Formats: sequence, structure tokens, C-alpha cells
Amino acid sequence: MAVRSWLERLRAASKTALVQDGKRKIHYLFEDGKEMAEEYDVKTGLLVSRRWREKNTLGGSGKWQIEVGEPTSPLLGLLESELIKESSSNPVFVRKDTLSSFQWRIRNLPYPKEVYSVSVEKEQRCCVIRTTNKKYYKKFSIPDLDRYQLPLDTAALSFTHANNTLIITYQKPKEILAAEEQLQKELKKVKAANSGDGDCKTQ
Repeated sequence: MAVRSWLERLRAASKTALVQDGKRKIHYLFEDGKEMAEEYDVKTGLLVSRRWREKNTLGGSGKWQIEVGEPTSPLLGLLESELIKESSSNPVFVRKDTLSSFQWRIRNLPYPKEVYSVSVEKEQRCCVIRTTNKKYYKKFSIPDLDRYQLPLDTAALSFTHANNTLIITYQKPKEILAAEEQLQKELKKVKAANSGDGDCKTQ
């Protein structure tokens, strides 16, 4: 069963944990060399960020790709971004989940709510944002549903618009809620180092 297989991959991965700045940070190293880093809010258990990295063609570590959370610029990135700066008025697409739903925010979209339509493309396994004024179009997938091999459900999708931000919500299916609960139990078994304690403790 697909749900089991993804959970099994997470269980089999080498994990290290660190508690720092009110966040529990978990680093996964999978058998195929891929890495995943997650941060959870210590008080609420909410996933704050998830990033992925895989080896590049030369065998070195590639760049971190953000799946959930705000993009962060390392120092070098800051220098680069001073030279090539995106317009601050461009739409910014960020995923920020809640405990019960996947959620995406697209900032800098000033058009009224009736301009937008958000639909599920079941065959392509993605969601599509369209605007009647043809000013914005975006396709995005939900990697969590792909990993658990679950179908997309139109009824789970909704959206709202406020303060120039389009907020898209997809209710997590019960299978994912159950799997996340199991994963949290697993992660509690990983002994976490506190910031300043030196190396992370590995499972």
C-alpha cells in the first residue's frame, strides 16, 4: 500500500533532530542519497518548512529546493540578489500549511476575488489557477498526495482573497492526517539535541 511505503521510507531514513529557536528541526537522509529537512513548531507541532536536496551530476550536494515555507537567502544569495533583484510587485507563491490543510499564498495579486478560478486537473495531478483578465496563470502539484498516491479531490479545494493575497486551501485527506499522526509519534523517538549541545543525535 502506497501510504505504508512512504511511511516506511521515512522510518528507514537516517534521521537527526535539533531543537532551536522554538522549532524542532529534523534532517532525513534517504538510501538513494536524497535529503529532506523539516522544521516543526515545538508548541503546535505545525510543519513550518520542508526542503529537499539531491546529489548533482558530479556527486556533490545540490541546492535546497523549498517545498513548504518561506524562501530563505543564504549570505551568498543575498549578494547575488542585490545584483539581480526581482520586482517587489511580482506575485510570490509560498506554501504554508495548517494542521488540517495544505495551504498556498500568492502575494501581490491585487485583482478582486471574482477574477480567479482554481480547479483540479485530475489527469495531470495538479491544481490550476486562472484569471479572467489573463494576468496570472499557475499550475502546481501537491507532492504529499503524489507520495501517498492519493487522488485529487475537487471538493477539498477552496480559495479566498484578502489584502492582495490569494489563499488556496486543500483539506488534507484522512489518510494523510493519520499518516502524519504516526510520523509525529516516530519523530518523538528521535532524540533531539538542543542548540549549543554540539552535534545532532542520530537515530
